[in-house]
Amino acid sequence: MSYFPTDSEKEKFFQTDLNLVDWLRQYSVEKDESFIRGFLGRMLFSGEESLKKATVLSGGEKVRCMLSKMMLSGANFLMLDEPTNHLDLESIESLNNGLIDFKGPILFTSHDHQFVQTVANRIIEITQRVSSTN
Repeated sequence: MSYFPTDSEKEKFFQTDLNLVDWLRQYSVEKDESFIRGFLGRMLFSGEESLKKATVLSGGEKVRCMLSKMMLSGANFLMLDEPTNHLDLESIESLNNGLIDFKGPILFTSHDHQFVQTVANRIIEITQRVSSTN
């Protein structure tokens, strides 16, 4: 199982002085730099961008790093909490396509109507039950 946390939970992953290559390497079984840079390149971190410090990333860059971390895990079950927050349209489309192709179960929350319509095949609404007392 791999979990994509909420924005506030995500912050703890980036409270480090590591550059992106070293940050992602800590979550990978394969430690080779070219392998790690390949993953970062697929998430649009090329060249010098892969040497950025984790502490200076934008919201969208953090999301892309967390998605890279999830891909490296090889999980067969995904839990995602608002995965499209902070992503541009091109990144959302890529995430959509990747999740549509994913063979395992995915449990996610999202306020992005189009994302829900294209990825979900079952929707469960959880609401608070209000009881009336007389």
